[in-house]
Amino acid sequence: MTANIGLSRFSTQKMRRDVTGGDRGDGHRLQQEGRRIRRPDPRRIRIGKPDPSLTSAAGLVPFGAFLREIGLDERLRRLFGHLKTGDGVVYPMGSQMRLLIDSNVLGESRVFGLENLAADPLFVHMAGGTVPSIDTVYRDLDRFGAMEIELLEELVAEHGLWKKDLAKLDLVHLDIDTTVEVLFGHQEGALPGPNPRYHGRPSYHPILARIAETRTAVGGRLRPGDTSFGDDDAEYVRHVVRRVRRALRDEQKLRVRIDAAGDCTAVLAAIEDERATFVTKARLTPDLLARVFVEKNWRTVACDTENRPLRQVADIPFAREVWNQAGRKFRVIAVRTREETSGKQVYLWDDLDFTVKVYITNEWNIDADELTRDYNDRAGIEPDIGELKYGLGIGHVPTDSFNANHAMLLLKLLTANLVRRFLRERAPHLWAWRVPWLRRALFRVPGKLVRRGRSLVLRLPSDAFLARLLN
Repeated sequence: MTANIGLSRFSTQKMRRDVTGGDRGDGHRLQQEGRRIRRPDPRRIRIGKPDPSLTSAAGLVPFGAFLREIGLDERLRRLFGHLKTGDGVVYPMGSQMRLLIDSNVLGESRVFGLENLAADPLFVHMAGGTVPSIDTVYRDLDRFGAMEIELLEELVAEHGLWKKDLAKLDLVHLDIDTTVEVLFGHQEGALPGPNPRYHGRPSYHPILARIAETRTAVGGRLRPGDTSFGDDDAEYVRHVVRRVRRALRDEQKLRVRIDAAGDCTAVLAAIEDERATFVTKARLTPDLLARVFVEKNWRTVACDTENRPLRQVADIPFAREVWNQAGRKFRVIAVRTREETSGKQVYLWDDLDFTVKVYITNEWNIDADELTRDYNDRAGIEPDIGELKYGLGIGHVPTDSFNANHAMLLLKLLTANLVRRFLRERAPHLWAWRVPWLRRALFRVPGKLVRRGRSLVLRLPSDAFLARLLN
């Protein structure tokens, strides 16, 4: 079964004018005619009267209609309505959360971005006729407690687990990774920790989990910046694996992929206990490297043009003492190669130009080379995290409150999942596009809001891709 669940892909993840309705360049014809373009004088264009019906957010209409169809608005009301009750409530919590989802879709990843969107008539209309002050939104985010954060994460997973699509797969991949959110203020939980770029800067260190086949988030947990991945995260990993496992049939396989931080007995045991398999990079401890160094039974799986070994694999008879103490038995696979690879390069043999990487798994019946190459596909989580950072701004935190920042992180993960679902149903041919390009084609689209009788009509440019999509 293929991993892309039948979704069409383009060779590029960027927007192209022939897809979005733009005219192609006419340079060849003009060249044959001996003509060159002349830019007009903008001073000769007259400025007309302001038109308060113009919007730059026309894509909120089809997106909002889709969210109503899948019942999101009602779910938000039922799950979080208790946070704001009473006759004096003007902005219910569910409406505030939808407001932030719309804001994130349009590229305003900070609460302060509402100040800009409050000038757009369509955004104001979709917000209920008035956009709340940012102080109100800050206070509302601060209402989230531990229970509401747990409910919100479950909602993120609900929209990230596409059971109908996942049912078509024999093997599903769950990738778990951490990232660093660098902070420059005095936010609660902002502490110095692992930070490859800004050494010593306070940060957050969230865990993210995604389904590789759908590129959707099924878990997210904000942690203080001084928190490393280890034993304390085992129960959370168990929770996420159990959540995904419940969405699959018994005969379907779930494979979890983690980097070297996953070389933790408690984490690996939790995954195995939940009827899932795993492949993780191994921490290259001295005893492990010593055992790999003396290994003789290497199997060549690829050769260069001169028929010299290019890639070799071996099963290494090795067990950490903590595995024995926990009554666990795992498989250790080493790969040595002369290919150019990313990541840390470890040279063990002075007389050989091989670099080595080591993996731990509980898959005993899968070919070692096949299994380690499958692990390499985990690299797809890096651009997905990058998209969450730079496309949806998960590194932008709204307040000094840890719980409020946790809630905003989850709202952004929810937004990402909802956009993916929208694409899956309405524009599957744009599946490979990244959020910044999708925003240009589907959401940040000009339009005009016209009132006809008691109804509103949204007019779009005749060649707008969104107009053709809706028709």
